[in-house]
Amino acid sequence: MKRIEGRTAAEIAGSIRLLVDTGSLRAGDGLPPVRELAKSLGVNRNTVVAAYRQLAIAGVAITNRGAGTSIAPPPTFVEEGFAPDTVLRDVSHGNPDRNLLPDPSAVHLRSRPPVLYGEPTIDPGLGTWAMSQFAADQPREFGLTVTSGAVDAIEKLLSQALSQGDAVALEDPCFLTSINAVRRAGYRPVPVPVDNEGMTADGLHSALEAGARAVVCTPRAHNPTGVSLTPSRAAELQAALADHPHVLIIEDDHFSLLSQVRYHSIISRAHQRWALVRSVSKFLGPDLRVALVASDPGTAERFATQISGGTKWVSHLLQRIVHALLTDEEVQERIHATAVHYHQKNTHFVELLRDREITATSGDGLNVWVNAGTDSYAVAGQLMRRGWIVRTGDSFALGTESGAERLRLTVHELDTGAAEVLADALAKATAAAHTTGAGL
Repeated sequence: MKRIEGRTAAEIAGSIRLLVDTGSLRAGDGLPPVRELAKSLGVNRNTVVAAYRQLAIAGVAITNRGAGTSIAPPPTFVEEGFAPDTVLRDVSHGNPDRNLLPDPSAVHLRSRPPVLYGEPTIDPGLGTWAMSQFAADQPREFGLTVTSGAVDAIEKLLSQALSQGDAVALEDPCFLTSINAVRRAGYRPVPVPVDNEGMTADGLHSALEAGARAVVCTPRAHNPTGVSLTPSRAAELQAALADHPHVLIIEDDHFSLLSQVRYHSIISRAHQRWALVRSVSKFLGPDLRVALVASDPGTAERFATQISGGTKWVSHLLQRIVHALLTDEEVQERIHATAVHYHQKNTHFVELLRDREITATSGDGLNVWVNAGTDSYAVAGQLMRRGWIVRTGDSFALGTESGAERLRLTVHELDTGAAEVLADALAKATAAAHTTGAGL
């Protein structure tokens, strides 16, 4: 194997990365002890420590106390969506019901001149609609931004405020795309427990004390639990943030127009750096790829540099379609009916499970959060034998046990008969898992 080279931390880290890229070092291979490598390179021990730290932040290496530093395996990211290539009934996907989404081709768009480079990035009609919506919930000065979905918004917001290795407070359990966005960018996720009122104030306080420079919070329809912030919990979280006015708060209000509960914010009037993100994916469809972001003027100004009129704006055609849909009376009625549908379907399934002595919550949102009372992998395995694919709760955990006995089910597309069949299957799978395990 080619030798590790370099005199500075950056050079040493770069040399190791080259060895990984060329296959000379593979996942699991150990790196030389710090003292040994420092001696062979003729550098200070702290230089090697800094190089290894750079590699750990970048996800190239793993440092374990007492076990040295080794090359990390390639990162794996669990994604939302349908399970590929399966004949089983999939209730793991977390999608909205495609049959309840409006048809974008049904709306009429007035003819307008084509948009060219350098023109404003926000369609006037959508901008006016969004400003009035945000002003009702955040009555203060703010700037408006349009992004290609909520994930794009969160990634851009974090990138203009953080550097690799910075800590981000995330709910635990946490929405899959938020976990992936933070880990892909090389930030350090700090878990904040979630209870039946939302993100806990003690957990947030601990995350801030641990150096979190940003907080991502779901005010309503938390995924996977369905929990929404109560007014008292929102006030407690505002108090926890009072001594940290320059920490970036991102509220991901993904369910907004479909939500069955009022919006309560953790952003106080005095807080300096904040953003409220609302995508249209759940009620107009993920493929429209549009999210609206209200943020403090400073954040909005920095944000604007990432979405210039020259290269990276969201298509005005998409924006016009979104505006036409949102202001169409039939679509508004459809969104309201869809919200009621999701709530009724989820509530009914929770009742079916309660009749079978299984604890579950639906709260708000697209999913049901089930307490299996035993290892979720064993239950999932038993359900596969009975024809069902579910999402195990560990997918949403941030290195904790928050999802070890939990399952997330997307059941809103099931008719009454199918819901009964799934509830029976879950009861049998849970009983079998208690005694025989996954059995696959």
